[in-house]
Amino acid sequence: MNFLLKKILMKSINYEVTFEPFTERHFIKTFAKKYKGAWDITQRIITEEFRQIDLLFLKNTAEYITDQKADIIICKTEFKIAGANESRHGSGNRCIVAIHKNTGKVCVLLIYHKNDIGGGSETGIGKV
Repeated sequence: MNFLLKKILMKSINYEVTFEPFTERHFIKTFAKKYKGAWDITQRIITEEFRQIDLLFLKNTAEYITDQKADIIICKTEFKIAGANESRHGSGNRCIVAIHKNTGKVCVLLIYHKNDIGGGSETGIGKV
């Protein structure tokens, strides 16, 4: 790929990142307790990554849950705990975020480990 073209593709909007109160009250407490100081570093890394979340789609680290042409896009990403010897995918740690394209905000709706969600599939619909 042409170097100039690659450089253009790697540019991203600098989003404002916020963690919703629900996510702070629920699974983040578990991560903070389990990983202590490593969680603080991990949360800073997640925040920095989400400031340029468009790049996560280029690296196939994020996947769309809703229509990517909408004003508000819901997506799922993976992350690993700072200092852990595991891949993002292998860690089982996930984030659900809302990208507000018009206002330049990323809202972290939920941070969880895939085992925290009951059932066989995190995003699949259970059998009726």
